[in-house]
Amino acid sequence: MTARVVLAHDAPGPTLVLRHDQLPPGALALGSELTHLRRALAATPYPHLNKIALYQPTGPRHLDYRFVQGLLTPTGFDFRTGCGHSLLACVVAEGGAPHPGGVTVRAVTTGDTVRCYEGGADGTYTLEFQRAPDAPGTLPTGRPVDLLDGVPVTLVRYGNPYVLVDARHLPPTGQKQALLALRARAARMLGYAPHSLLPKIAAFRETADGGIAARALTVGGWHPRLALTGATAFAAAGAIDGTVVRGPVTRIGTPGGPVRVSVTATTVRVHDKRAYVLARLELPWRIHAKA
Repeated sequence: MTARVVLAHDAPGPTLVLRHDQLPPGALALGSELTHLRRALAATPYPHLNKIALYQPTGPRHLDYRFVQGLLTPTGFDFRTGCGHSLLACVVAEGGAPHPGGVTVRAVTTGDTVRCYEGGADGTYTLEFQRAPDAPGTLPTGRPVDLLDGVPVTLVRYGNPYVLVDARHLPPTGQKQALLALRARAARMLGYAPHSLLPKIAAFRETADGGIAARALTVGGWHPRLALTGATAFAAAGAIDGTVVRGPVTRIGTPGGPVRVSVTATTVRVHDKRAYVLARLELPWRIHAKA
């Protein structure tokens, strides 16, 4: 089985990209086979790779995409989250989006439809989420602000469910622990297990130029920059009156540099994204599963 390792800039690490139609029927559901696949990576330059993306062309310039998050143990996987950087990795693995209309991707896990198109001669991509920022369900509780242990937060479901927290309400030390506690509280409210990967959580502060700077948690600790779905969550929240993110968001400062976003009445866009193929790997798939 041929797989591609694709790195999207700003992601914590590369994604292992597989064409779903090249796998045995039903193979995605077999955690034991995914475990074997991850163990096979030990003999490659990518032994700690923990993001797996599976895609399948469904028509001209259309893809279906599924994301699997490998957890910190070799046998642990989460099938419920989305990853915008891994979605872009699938587009790049399939040859990019050179056509003016781009490539439309249906994210099976989250239900999102995303148009990915090349942003110009600099080789960057724009990802356009095809849903109004204020569409029903963007605020899963129906409220722009919720109180979690006395801390005002906004719960947003756009790409992934997120908890957005103004950093002024966090302690000066131990912010990671404080965010984890708030995230566990939000998880219970939204029907997730307290220690599941969802919802995601990010803290932000307003900057002197009217923008925001953000820091988010990911699997294993702080995200080096900001998840692509974190950017869409901030952009969507900024377009809704009364949330903790006040006013429209166009630029988000992060530890790794700025992220540029834009919003229309019907879409949320993340701009200037890059990704490229690092390697092609031949990996084993042991069995022939039956659906």
